[in-house]
Order: sequence, then C-alpha cells, then structure tokens
Amino acid sequence: MGKPLGTTGEFFRRRDEWRKHPMLTNQFRHAFPGLGIAVVAFSIYCVGEFAYNKMSTPSHSTSSAAASHSH
Repeated sequence: MGKPLGTTGEFFRRRDEWRKHPMLTNQFRHAFPGLGIAVVAFSIYCVGEFAYNKMSTPSHSTSSAAASHSH
C-alpha cells in the first residue's frame, strides 16, 4: 500500500500533499495575465486625468454653472 504510516503527523502530512501541488497553488496570479499592469496603467491614467482637470478648470466656475441651469 505504500509507506508505513509511522507517526500520526507523517500520516496527515502525506494526506495533505495534494494541497501543495503546482496545479493548485498560485492560480490566481496566472488566471488573469496582465491584470496587474492594466490596473497600474489605469490608476496612472485616472490620477493624470484628475490632475489635468484640476489645473484646467477656471477658478470662477459659478457663472458657467448658472448658465447651464437656465432654461
């Protein structure tokens, strides 16, 4: 049947070997290749757009807001 059981710890160690199989470990990292780079690139884009919008908006935005609300 295989190796003798020996101590109880060895028995459970051999029963849990399947959990460390390469097909079962690190699958989330390989499930979506390029996701990490895409998240970083999108974050940089969002920060850049926010900074651009902050710098390009005029300081007197009340007149444009009032004009857009008139019917």
